[in-house]
Amino acid sequence: MVKKVNRFIYWIPRILSIILILFLALMSLDIFEENYGFWGTILGLFMHNIPAMILLIVLIISWKREIVGGIGFILAGMVYTATLLTASIKNGFEWYYLLWAIQISGIAFFIGILFLINWFKKKK
Repeated sequence: MVKKVNRFIYWIPRILSIILILFLALMSLDIFEENYGFWGTILGLFMHNIPAMILLIVLIISWKREIVGGIGFILAGMVYTATLLTASIKNGFEWYYLLWAIQISGIAFFIGILFLINWFKKKK
């Protein structure tokens, strides 16, 4: 039973982070709705995928060093929450900001916590 729990703690943050990164990359495809031309679309795709690329690098590093994943995903959630708060102060609060915060930051916090739990278990 302990081996199953350890395997669960090991794989769940990795699988969830892959799903989160793919979700963020999928959301960047809305750039094709705009008429930016070829190079504008390429630049827009690159700019929209910078967070996904950063999280992919964090995931690759944290595959063996869970502390990096724990800190990285929690920081990513905090940065996204700060970005939403800044947008709500600047543009006015919209109810869907809460859904965005739960959807992106909440999952990032959860992944970070699972990485930290795995790191603590490995440390023992």
